[in-house]
Amino acid sequence: MDAWIYPAEKTYRDYMTAAENPWITPPLLEDLKQKAWAEGLWNLFYPKSHGGGDALTNLEYAPLAEIMGRVNWAAEVFNCNAPDSGNMETLILYGTDQQEERWLKPLLAGEIRSGFAMIDPGNPDRHKQQSGMRQMADK
Repeated sequence: MDAWIYPAEKTYRDYMTAAENPWITPPLLEDLKQKAWAEGLWNLFYPKSHGGGDALTNLEYAPLAEIMGRVNWAAEVFNCNAPDSGNMETLILYGTDQQEERWLKPLLAGEIRSGFAMIDPGNPDRHKQQSGMRQMADK
């Protein structure tokens, strides 16, 4: 955090302030992700209890999550951001081989992002709720 994240806060903020599309990942973030991967600071959330080998326990990870939380985009640098980390853990615990191949591996590699949605089962309109997705650009 001291070496990469805190010094990059102004650059990140300036980029996002000037960006026409706030949903584009700044190149700076991708550069920092490569550094984190190279240093072995990747998927720090991955629990030792799930076969992570030299992974951290939740107790060891908790203070790191607190420190990453001091900068709203820092967890993404280490591939520990919500909702991806929770969705990866769900796939680790309950995913089929096909789901792990299609979704978990690319999530663990930081190649894709995931989402989360919840509907209140007590909402009388829950059966009327819909969501959708459409491509807005060629990317």
